[in-house]
Amino acid sequence: MTTSLLGNPHSTSESSRLSTRRIEDVRLRALQFFNADPDDFDLVFVANATAGIKLVLEGFRANSGGFWYGYHKDAHTSLVGLREDASWHHCFESDSEVDQWLRFEGYPGSNGVEGCLGLFGYPAQSNMNGRRLPLSWPERIRSLKCNSHYRTYSLLDAAALVSTSPLDLSDSSRAPDYTVLSFYKIFGFPDLGALIIKKDPSSPLLRRKYFGGGTVEMVTCAIEQWHIRKQETLHDQLEDGTLPIHSIIALDSALDVQGRLFESIGKVASHTSFLFDKLHNELSSLRHGNGSPVCEMYSGPLTDRAGARDQGPVIALNLKDRRGDWVSNAEVEKLANVKNIHLRSGALCNPGGIASSLRLTPWEMKQNFSAGQRCGTENDVMGGKPTGMIRISLGAMSNLQDISYFVNFVKEFFVSDQQAPPSAPLAALPNSDFYVETLSIYPIKSCGGWQIPPDTPWAVKPEGLAWDREWCLVHQGSRTALSQKRYPKMALLRPSIDLEKGLLHVRFHGPLPSTTPIEVSVPLSPDPSPFQCHDASTPWPTSHVCGDAVSAQTYASTSIAAFFTAALGTPCTLARFPAAPAGLSTRHTKAHLQRASQQQQQQRRKDATTMPGTFPPLAPSACTTTPLLLSNESPILTISRSSLNRLNEAIKSRPGKAAHASVFRANVVLAQESTSAHQPRRGAERAYAEDDWTGLCVVHRPDAGPGREERVEMDVLGPCRRCQMVCVDQTTGEKNEEPFVTLAKTRKGAGGKVFFGVHTALRMGDEVGGRSGQAQIQVGDRVVPM
Repeated sequence: MTTSLLGNPHSTSESSRLSTRRIEDVRLRALQFFNADPDDFDLVFVANATAGIKLVLEGFRANSGGFWYGYHKDAHTSLVGLREDASWHHCFESDSEVDQWLRFEGYPGSNGVEGCLGLFGYPAQSNMNGRRLPLSWPERIRSLKCNSHYRTYSLLDAAALVSTSPLDLSDSSRAPDYTVLSFYKIFGFPDLGALIIKKDPSSPLLRRKYFGGGTVEMVTCAIEQWHIRKQETLHDQLEDGTLPIHSIIALDSALDVQGRLFESIGKVASHTSFLFDKLHNELSSLRHGNGSPVCEMYSGPLTDRAGARDQGPVIALNLKDRRGDWVSNAEVEKLANVKNIHLRSGALCNPGGIASSLRLTPWEMKQNFSAGQRCGTENDVMGGKPTGMIRISLGAMSNLQDISYFVNFVKEFFVSDQQAPPSAPLAALPNSDFYVETLSIYPIKSCGGWQIPPDTPWAVKPEGLAWDREWCLVHQGSRTALSQKRYPKMALLRPSIDLEKGLLHVRFHGPLPSTTPIEVSVPLSPDPSPFQCHDASTPWPTSHVCGDAVSAQTYASTSIAAFFTAALGTPCTLARFPAAPAGLSTRHTKAHLQRASQQQQQQRRKDATTMPGTFPPLAPSACTTTPLLLSNESPILTISRSSLNRLNEAIKSRPGKAAHASVFRANVVLAQESTSAHQPRRGAERAYAEDDWTGLCVVHRPDAGPGREERVEMDVLGPCRRCQMVCVDQTTGEKNEEPFVTLAKTRKGAGGKVFFGVHTALRMGDEVGGRSGQAQIQVGDRVVPM
């Protein structure tokens, strides 16, 4: 690029001719990489394998008689999606069903209409678990007798296979009609894919209706409307628009580099097969102290070198604890992120393989969806079954150290030694009181916190503390709320509340361009004028917060957007939810906390019949969901100083850096004091006592006078599930391993989830407390756990 000028290949200038020559040279070289004779095959450059699949679809859906589509259950989602345009479609649930079809022919699920085309799509290697499917099927499909009436074509998704294994197309009689792949899965760069087509003068792709720039010789518009396609080559007719010239030239360099580093893709295959065998054996042998297996494997072992043909270097698994319960994949991935391990978890874009391996029936998947399960959410164990799995992929650059590192990671965090004596719980001290040590709010979700002044009573609402998490930063493109997990510098954005002036001030404690102010301010009032104008007849644009779609209003000021964009280095702006006018929240506590709250209410109703006056009786119709603004799971997060001290003792014993209370981003920090002194007695701290609490009663004295006592009652909804965001230092914005690593070893619950602190909420019916007209709490208030 520094020595040549490359022009649009759809021209005859010297720079355009140079581009054409380079593109055709790389096209030939790419075909040779797969031993594909250019007399028998053509290669069409596309964005990726999915784009190649869509190009095949364009040709088949133009057939006047429609087309039948069959696909294997191990197909990637992109292959499955073809069925939506097919006249008839059928999912083959096993290799044996495909073999049976090839023996007895016919189109399963169709009426065999004359003039219908057939297409069978399947992966050369499952992207889920690395299982390799027979490459002999295309030849057998080509020999079907029914092809004399309505021909069936084969579509091979080779994207996963070619990343670590050679694909040999030297025998065109055995080759698929269409092969799709992504070069970046082989080389890492460039972002480019290919559709390799077996030449056929009657190819359905020649029937596609759409034409783009560069694929036609002439086009007329207005009075007459016709066009003439290019006829010289297939790729001339199918490559719409200007090709990504630089990416194609980069592919030439990628082929050179791969050859220098690894000599051949065959050697990569041998290397990764060896690593797979070792990793599979080590993970399969892991056992808990009671002898139960740690890993549930969905990838088969390699018994010999010949076995490498049936299994790629991909391991799919789920983890179990010593009780045999499933470990949450979200928790595994959080810890993996902390330890700089890159893996994938979830449904892996392989719906059929996931459902089959996890024995998920369609009704169970519908039930899970109705209960909130989505791709990327933490609802990954539902109905006693996992909804996804973990995938470990090995490549040319993987080595034995990577294998040992991952195995040791699993041993460190997920293998339980039953022989280890359980730590003795601390005895609860009678007459040990708790009090509110600090109160904090986080006006902008995931940004820095603001400590409420100790002499200021603060309003508590059903949605949480006043002004807490009412704003968020949203990406200007996707409108997704930003988080410290991706943008740790958000900790340096520190809001403050100015009640006298009615403003929210936000200051950035980091470097900014000289033209950018260090602080911006927005009004606290629900005045709608600062927000972007919107047509009242249409709904507000949707933003995405913690998997929920919310109608958050964005600020119109370009200076506000410029301030936050400069601070974080990503295009974003400020939004508010609910903005104006305030109303009922459209978000509520997560399902697992709602269930806990409902159980507690039922228990209180039961207790009220035997212990009148202990708790106010609740009406049978009392709401079991708690409204939220932009908090992740609950309105108020509460932690205990005693528990933090215990955690820091464990961290220092490693040794490690003690955790500051701010990393847990709690609204309420409770501390203990004895009746005789204002400091906890040595050994008297009740660490993790909050695990057993069902509620809190905060005793607030507005004027500290006799008889001026107000009680604010809160429900404890459940323990707070932690992620790697607690590793972000809230002062510097830097990431550390602690305290998440120590939490994962000392505070792991069912399903491998890591807990610290408790979710709390104002008890329904207690919105108005005492004589002050609203529920309020203050630093120093006495707290009585229930």
